Amino acid sequence: MTMRIAPVVRKAKLKDIDEELEDMRYWLSRPPQERIAAVTRIIKMHLQPGQRMDKTHVVKRKLHA
Repeated sequence: MTMRIAPVVRKAKLKDIDEELEDMRYWLSRPPQERIAAVTRIIKMHLQPGQRMDKTHVVKRKLHA
């Protein structure tokens, strides 16, 4: 399975773009499993080999499918 990156172009004035809002809308449109996988991937990218995530402030909840 090969993943391809598709270019996306949208023209707008810089003062009219709210990237935070656009990012939030995108991620809220994705299923919870995909959001969790993305966060896990980002965390793994920033950890050193053998290092584990500090979970002292993590609250685990069950996902309702």
